[in-house]
Amino acid sequence: MIESKVIGYIAYIDKEYPICSGDACLIAGSESEVLSKVMNINPENRDSYRTRKARFGDIVNGMQHGGAYAFDKESYSRFFPLAKQVGLNVSEADFEEMEKQGDEFFTVRLDI
Repeated sequence: MIESKVIGYIAYIDKEYPICSGDACLIAGSESEVLSKVMNINPENRDSYRTRKARFGDIVNGMQHGGAYAFDKESYSRFFPLAKQVGLNVSEADFEEMEKQGDEFFTVRLDI
Protein backbone atom coordinates (compact mmCIF):
# COMPACT_ATOMS: atom_id res chain seq x y z
CA MET A 1 0.00 0.00 0.00
CA ILE A 2 1.57 3.26 -1.18
CA GLU A 3 0.19 5.37 1.71
CA SER A 4 2.18 3.42 4.28
CA LYS A 5 5.57 3.70 2.52
CA VAL A 6 8.16 5.28 4.79
CA ILE A 7 9.68 8.38 3.20
CA GLY A 8 11.92 9.42 6.09
CA TYR A 9 11.77 10.71 9.64
CA ILE A 10 10.33 13.80 11.24
CA ALA A 11 11.29 15.24 14.63
CA TYR A 12 8.88 16.57 17.22
CA ILE A 13 9.06 18.33 20.53
CA ASP A 14 6.97 16.37 23.01
CA LYS A 15 5.50 14.32 20.09
CA GLU A 16 3.13 17.16 19.22
CA TYR A 17 5.03 20.01 17.65
CA PRO A 18 6.95 19.16 14.48
CA ILE A 19 10.30 20.85 13.95
CA CYS A 20 10.24 23.17 10.98
CA SER A 21 12.63 25.28 8.97
CA GLY A 22 10.67 28.39 8.21
CA ASP A 23 7.17 27.19 7.46
CA ALA A 24 8.16 23.70 6.26
CA CYS A 25 8.42 20.59 8.43
CA LEU A 26 11.78 18.87 8.07
CA ILE A 27 11.96 15.31 6.76
CA ALA A 28 15.27 13.48 6.60
CA GLY A 29 16.15 10.03 5.31
CA SER A 30 17.22 8.66 8.69
CA GLU A 31 16.55 9.24 12.37
CA SER A 32 20.12 10.29 13.06
CA GLU A 33 20.05 12.78 10.18
CA VAL A 34 16.81 14.47 11.26
CA LEU A 35 18.06 14.72 14.84
CA SER A 36 21.34 16.21 13.64
CA LYS A 37 19.50 18.84 11.60
CA VAL A 38 17.08 19.86 14.34
CA MET A 39 19.90 20.14 16.88
CA ASN A 40 21.42 22.77 14.59
CA ILE A 41 18.12 24.66 14.39
CA ASN A 42 17.13 24.50 18.06
CA PRO A 43 19.83 22.99 20.33
CA GLU A 44 18.28 24.18 23.60
CA ASN A 45 15.43 21.62 23.40
CA ARG A 46 17.69 18.63 22.65
CA ASP A 47 16.21 16.47 25.45
CA SER A 48 12.65 17.03 24.23
CA TYR A 49 13.11 15.79 20.67
CA ARG A 50 11.43 12.61 19.54
CA THR A 51 11.21 11.14 16.06
CA ARG A 52 8.70 9.15 14.11
CA LYS A 53 8.49 7.72 10.64
CA ALA A 54 7.08 10.05 8.00
CA ARG A 55 4.82 7.99 5.76
CA PHE A 56 3.75 8.97 2.26
CA GLY A 57 0.04 9.13 3.08
CA ASP A 58 0.60 11.37 6.11
CA ILE A 59 2.80 13.74 4.10
CA VAL A 60 0.30 14.02 1.26
CA ASN A 61 -2.54 14.55 3.74
CA GLY A 62 -0.56 17.34 5.40
CA MET A 63 0.14 18.93 2.02
CA GLN A 64 -3.52 18.75 1.06
CA HIS A 65 -4.26 20.73 4.21
CA GLY A 66 -1.76 23.46 3.30
CA GLY A 67 1.38 22.06 4.94
CA ALA A 68 4.84 22.35 3.43
CA TYR A 69 7.65 19.83 3.84
CA ALA A 70 11.40 20.30 3.47
CA PHE A 71 13.01 17.06 2.25
CA ASP A 72 16.66 16.10 2.29
CA LYS A 73 18.11 14.27 -0.71
CA GLU A 74 17.47 10.77 0.62
CA SER A 75 13.86 11.37 1.66
CA TYR A 76 12.99 13.22 -1.55
CA SER A 77 14.37 10.35 -3.61
CA ARG A 78 11.71 8.20 -1.93
CA PHE A 79 8.91 10.77 -2.09
CA PHE A 80 9.27 12.05 -5.66
CA PRO A 81 8.53 8.84 -7.64
CA LEU A 82 5.52 8.02 -5.45
CA ALA A 83 4.18 11.56 -5.78
CA LYS A 84 4.47 11.37 -9.55
CA GLN A 85 2.83 7.93 -9.51
CA VAL A 86 -0.28 9.32 -7.81
CA GLY A 87 -0.38 12.40 -10.04
CA LEU A 88 0.90 15.12 -7.72
CA ASN A 89 2.38 18.16 -9.43
CA VAL A 90 5.85 18.11 -7.86
CA SER A 91 9.17 19.24 -9.29
CA GLU A 92 12.35 17.30 -9.68
CA ALA A 93 15.03 18.60 -7.30
CA ASP A 94 18.62 19.35 -8.26
CA PHE A 95 20.33 18.63 -4.95
CA GLU A 96 23.80 19.07 -6.42
CA GLU A 97 23.01 22.65 -7.42
CA MET A 98 21.21 23.30 -4.13
CA GLU A 99 24.20 22.07 -2.12
CA LYS A 100 26.47 24.45 -4.05
CA GLN A 101 24.24 27.25 -2.78
CA GLY A 102 24.36 25.88 0.77
CA ASP A 103 20.85 24.45 0.86
CA GLU A 104 20.32 20.83 1.92
CA PHE A 105 16.52 20.73 1.80
CA PHE A 106 13.98 20.97 -1.00
CA THR A 107 10.63 22.44 0.06
CA VAL A 108 7.41 21.14 -1.45
CA ARG A 109 3.88 22.47 -1.06
CA LEU A 110 0.84 21.81 -3.15
CA ASP A 111 -1.13 24.54 -4.90
CA ILE A 112 -4.55 24.08 -3.35
